[in-house]
Amino acid sequence: MKRRVFVGTAVTGLSASGLNAAPQAKPTGGAIPSRIFGKTGATVTVIGQAGGRFPLINFEEASAIVRRAVDLGITYFDNARVYWDGRSEEVYGAVLPPFRKKLFLTTKSGKRTRAEAEADLHQSLKALKTDYIDLWQIHAVSERKEVDEIFAPGGAIEAFEAAKKAGKCRFFGFTGHRDPHVHAEMLRRYNKYDTILMPLHAADPSYLSFEKIVLPTAVERGMGIQGMKNFGNAKLLSALSAKDCLRYVLSLPIHCTAIGCTTIGQLEDDIRIAREFKPFTQTEMAAVRTKASRVAGAALEDWKRNLRETAQINTYQGG
Repeated sequence: MKRRVFVGTAVTGLSASGLNAAPQAKPTGGAIPSRIFGKTGATVTVIGQAGGRFPLINFEEASAIVRRAVDLGITYFDNARVYWDGRSEEVYGAVLPPFRKKLFLTTKSGKRTRAEAEADLHQSLKALKTDYIDLWQIHAVSERKEVDEIFAPGGAIEAFEAAKKAGKCRFFGFTGHRDPHVHAEMLRRYNKYDTILMPLHAADPSYLSFEKIVLPTAVERGMGIQGMKNFGNAKLLSALSAKDCLRYVLSLPIHCTAIGCTTIGQLEDDIRIAREFKPFTQTEMAAVRTKASRVAGAALEDWKRNLRETAQINTYQGG
C-alpha cells in the first residue's frame, strides 16, 4: 500500500490536510486525456482516483484529495466495499454526490455468494449516496476455487447479472492481481463481462505476466480495460521515474488506470504526467521493460503468487 512520498507536496505547496487553503492553479498541459471505455461506450479519463490507500490518511485528507481530483477533471473513481472497512466509500459519498452525473463511479464486492454480494451492494449504494453504480466488479479473484464459487448455483455472478438487469449497476466486470491464470479462467468461464482490472506495469512482463497472458484476450473481446499497480507500490521507482512508469501503462491498449494517492501533490504529479502523455514507441517500451526487469519478480510484486514458494511446496509434497 506504500507509495512515493518524496514528490508532490513540495511542488504544489499544499498537503491533503490543507482543507481551507485557497484554490490552487491547475497543473499545466491541457485537459486530462479521455478514452472510450471499451464496449461500454462510456468516456473516462485515462487516470482515475482510487480509494484503496485512504486508510493511510484520515477522512478529511482523503476528502480533500477527492475534491481536488474532481476540480482537476478526473472522471473515473475506483473503490471497493472492503477498502477501509467501508470508510473509503463513505469518503466518496461525502464528496461526489453533487458531481454524480458527470462521473464514472466504480466499486467492488469480494463476496462469492449471491446473497453476500447483494448485501455488499446495498451497503455500497448507501455509503456512496447513490442509487446506481456505473461499474460494479467481482473483487480480487485470486484462486481457481473462487472461480468455482462465483459460478456455482447461488454464486456471486447471479448478483452481478441481477444488479445490471435492475439498473443498480450499468456495467460489471472482475478484478484480481494474484495470478493471471486465474484471470484467464474467469474469461474462459464467461463472456459477458463489460470490463476487467489487472496489474499492469513495466516489470509485469518479466514475472507471471498479466500483460502477456490476460491483456490480449481482453483487447480481443473489446472489454473496458483498467490497469493498477502502476508504480509497483513504489518499488519500481528504484529503476524508473514516475513519469516513465505511468507513461508505460498508458501506452498499453488500455482505457484507464487507477491511481491511489495519499497527498494532493501526488495527485497533481500524476495529472501533470497524464496531461503531457505521449505514447512510447515499441522500441521505447522494450527499453523500459529491460530497465524494469532488473527489479522484477516476486520480491517486487508481492501481491502475485510466489512461484518459487509454490515450487518448494510441490517438491516437499512430492508434487
